[in-house]
Amino acid sequence: MKIQDAKVLITGGSDGIGLALTELLLQEGARVAIVGRNRERLDQQQARLNVPTIQADVSVEADVQRMLREALNHLGDVNVLVNNAAFAQGSSLLDLKLDEYQRQIDTNQTGAMLVARELAHHFVGRGGGTMINVGSVSGLRGVAGQTAYAASKFALRGMTQVWRSELRPHNVRVMYVAPSEVMTDFAAKGGRERTKDSGRRHCPDHP
Repeated sequence: MKIQDAKVLITGGSDGIGLALTELLLQEGARVAIVGRNRERLDQQQARLNVPTIQADVSVEADVQRMLREALNHLGDVNVLVNNAAFAQGSSLLDLKLDEYQRQIDTNQTGAMLVARELAHHFVGRGGGTMINVGSVSGLRGVAGQTAYAASKFALRGMTQVWRSELRPHNVRVMYVAPSEVMTDFAAKGGRERTKDSGRRHCPDHP
């Protein structure tokens, strides 16, 4: 697929990695619609980048179904999904509260599944597509204080392997990418401080 032919839906697209990817894809000629929960941030990016925005909570099934309908209305088609919406809230096992754990699982794991399922139906119906699940190095090795986040990203890596096997016969490519440390506000939102060094690595950010 030529990048100019890409019609991309990006969840978690109003900031961080999702926003940076949106900017890059637009520069290369793709069409992009972004999804987020925060209306104010979505409005800011819509005004700045002139992209369609969709307010939705990926952990809510009805929101995800509406999200796809709106994306198709905006773009005419969707042939690429960047399944990126996630957040981290750090806590040691000794201090971990059930609601804190469940919120991360609901968004990062269940939400990723709901989005993937809806787009998989669409891709199979149209004869193909590309699904990119944004994982983390936390899905490859655990980090202290990140029980819920690591659990969600390990799960996403496993689900990606399953979906790849299931969808390959339908001409749907499924990929998992595992970013390490990137310079965004992700860590601060998760209750961790940014670190600074020689410039090679700045923020312990595992989207």
